Order: sequence, then structure tokens, then C-alpha cells
Amino acid sequence: QVQLVESGGGLVQPGGSLRLSCKAAGFEFSNTVMMWYRQAQGTERELVGIIDINSRSETYPPSVKGRFTLSRENARNTVYLQLNSLKPEDTAVYYCNFWDKRDYWGQGTQVTVSS
Repeated sequence: QVQLVESGGGLVQPGGSLRLSCKAAGFEFSNTVMMWYRQAQGTERELVGIIDINSRSETYPPSVKGRFTLSRENARNTVYLQLNSLKPEDTAVYYCNFWDKRDYWGQGTQVTVSS
């Protein structure tokens, strides 16, 4: 059974950092391209970044470039999203995702950036 379990979210002040984790199970993680998305209240889910099986990664919204970094540990079946220099507009539920004939999603982890 495929499982994606995100963790690491929370309340952080502007300028702070968080590291999100997504623990995967039930599929061949090491050969799977993984993605992180986020969804702020009242908005559509947006792609934050993608990491391939060789740990090459890219972040997509211009607003997160230079602040967010993806990484993975295949031995732990885990993908990470490092969030630095957080801003209030980064407040959202963050999801990990992969596609294999259909989209698979975790339950998400809430990140709230507020003073």
C-alpha cells in the first residue's frame, strides 16, 4: 500500500526555517521522481519543487528560489524540503507527491509563518 507521510510543519516567525520530511512506503522510492506542492487557503495547489532519482532538484515559483531546497535519502525512503528565510506568504499546507499512472498525495503538513 502506497503511503506518503509528511511532517515537520509548524508555526515559525518570519525569517525562520523549517525542514519538512516526507516518508514514503509501498513503492520503489529510489527510482521515483518526487515533488513538493503547497496550497494556501483559497488558492490552487502549486508546485514548489521536484527532485529526480539522482537528487537533481529544481524549485519553481520565483518567490522560493534561493530559499527552498529539496533533498532525498533513498536509504530512508524520505524526501525533504528545507524552508529558509520564511515569509508570511509561505503559509500553506505542504504536500509531497509522485505520479505513477495517477497522482499520489500525502495528508500534508501545515506551515504557518507569523509573528
